[in-house]
Amino acid sequence: MSDAGANSETSLGKRVTGELQEFAIIATYLYVCFTALAFLKASILHDEGIQFAPWAFAAIKAVVSAKFILVGRALHLGEGFRNYPLIVPTLYRSITFVVFVTVLTIIEEMTVAYLHGRSVMDALSEMGGGASDQRIATIIVLLLIFIPYFAFRSLGDIIGDRVLVRLYFERRQ
Repeated sequence: MSDAGANSETSLGKRVTGELQEFAIIATYLYVCFTALAFLKASILHDEGIQFAPWAFAAIKAVVSAKFILVGRALHLGEGFRNYPLIVPTLYRSITFVVFVTVLTIIEEMTVAYLHGRSVMDALSEMGGGASDQRIATIIVLLLIFIPYFAFRSLGDIIGDRVLVRLYFERRQ
């Protein structure tokens, strides 16, 4: 095998490892957020005498949403406004990805409903808790979850991911 072939395999291996690491980080962050929300909802419903334990749902939703975020990044979504103050690209990316994840979630729910022989309209009416105010609240909460993530990403784009990670996770002198 030539050196070029070995280098491309090494490069591919590093890229795959990096993508899996990024996926794990995003999924873990989303899992923590979704689990906290599920715990809040479960405790509120428990006070009303309703048992609710969506822990597996939080994990599945985190993994699916992380996958959607990586797909959006591969499509270069939300990459505008790079020369503006950090708040602008952060909010732009957050809003863009909320819309993107929402659209992909709708498509996913429609597909699952179709495959299980359910009405697409029934599946869509159940999304985000079923009521309009719950759907709006879900979108707002998703935006609030995405803002810190994309703030971190936007800052990493400026100073470099390695520097950003060092600043957060290494002891300062």
